[in-house]
Amino acid sequence: MMRRNTKIVATISNLNCSPEFIKGLYWAGMNVVRLNTAHMTHDDALEVIENTRKVSDKIGILLDTKGPEIRTCDNKKPLTVKYGDIIRIQGAPGEKSKDDIICVSYEHLVRDIPVGSSILIDDGYIALAVMEKDDKYLTCYVENDGVIYARKSINIPSVHVTLPALSHKDIGFIEFAADNDLDFIAHSFVRNEKDVIAVQNILDKKKSDIKIIAKIENSEGVENLFEILDHAYGVMIARGDLAVEIPTEQIPLIQKQIVKTCMEKRRPVIVATQMLHSMIESPRPTRAEVSDVANACLDHADALMLSGETANGKYPEVAVRTMAKIAKEVEDKKSSFIDVPYTLEDKITAYLAKAAVKAALRLNTKGIVADSLTGRSIRALSAYRGDSPIYAQIYDRRVMRQLSLSFGVFANFIEMNVSSAEPLKDGIQMLVDDKCFKKEDLIIVLAGNFGVKQGASYIEISKAGNFEDK
Repeated sequence: MMRRNTKIVATISNLNCSPEFIKGLYWAGMNVVRLNTAHMTHDDALEVIENTRKVSDKIGILLDTKGPEIRTCDNKKPLTVKYGDIIRIQGAPGEKSKDDIICVSYEHLVRDIPVGSSILIDDGYIALAVMEKDDKYLTCYVENDGVIYARKSINIPSVHVTLPALSHKDIGFIEFAADNDLDFIAHSFVRNEKDVIAVQNILDKKKSDIKIIAKIENSEGVENLFEILDHAYGVMIARGDLAVEIPTEQIPLIQKQIVKTCMEKRRPVIVATQMLHSMIESPRPTRAEVSDVANACLDHADALMLSGETANGKYPEVAVRTMAKIAKEVEDKKSSFIDVPYTLEDKITAYLAKAAVKAALRLNTKGIVADSLTGRSIRALSAYRGDSPIYAQIYDRRVMRQLSLSFGVFANFIEMNVSSAEPLKDGIQMLVDDKCFKKEDLIIVLAGNFGVKQGASYIEISKAGNFEDK
């Protein structure tokens, strides 16, 4: 398998999830499996989970909720509209659209949407302008030709609606994730800290250590990023809905700022949406897509995500391999190191992590070896985006899987010995046996003299073989 710092998240559907298929994606470069619950039942998701675990215990599993979204309701037949048509929109969940009336899933739409607003349907495919309203309907002017289908997304740029943070389906899937020991919940359309806390409250009741990935895909999420990061484990930049809510030309700089902020906060960050979209139908990406993937790597994102390319595309394994090759090319040609400030409460760990990464860069070491109980010190190392791989020796299997989202981290599970203050002899020997480096290679060890629960207290630099003899 190609060793690469930037991680890959691949969406897998129950319609194509055999162990052989998942194994092919894993060896092509996939690190995390994503389950899109918008199109799944619990039984569908369980099939993917069980088959993923047959392939490797190192693959992280991320469950993606629908979140607080608005969609068009079912209809008898799609509504064809033309520029200049007048149609009406009604907040009527459970009702069917008919004639020139479009029903949507949010009951209070008419109350919340002011006259003069824009309404975008199906990721902006159809644009409407709200001309007037009464107690029951929004009367809208159609701004372009098209067809309005059932269950398509509704976006209202610059308008804040009071949707609940979680739907009934979301709550069921979060409980399902906790019951099945998954690794991440990616919650859609996160607007503020309350949306993250709503998910965390369910996980707390289930006594689950699943980590929350906040999907940033509206203007409120961008505005409230800092408060969201105070409660979320990481962030996904979901550029599809984000580009509908915010002027498209602003997305590249917003992406760069979110990645930078996440690095400073030591939070994993995923860049998502249409990265290799043409590979759903084609075995080769467009030049623009190659540049998009490369630029996300140059921004220092922890991970990149594939959606339809692997969920229902014709060339899923080729798409993963292509993304991996692009990332590896960027990493081989350009140093990833970035000197981010450290603001962690544990100043000792933060300082030692920075010293270890800078020493690895200057001495051209073959790797950094560190152990961890919670993964915190490993994420501190990852934040500097060093060129040397971080070989994390982890005492918790779920934490090991959760580090599958962190830049430059290659995690293994080892049995805990809380009383031992010895360097990681067994872990280093295992890495030598696995040909990660040789006995004569220079490595750095970040560890603690007072047991793993006390955290890091020193770094040591030496040839790998010297650590075995201690």
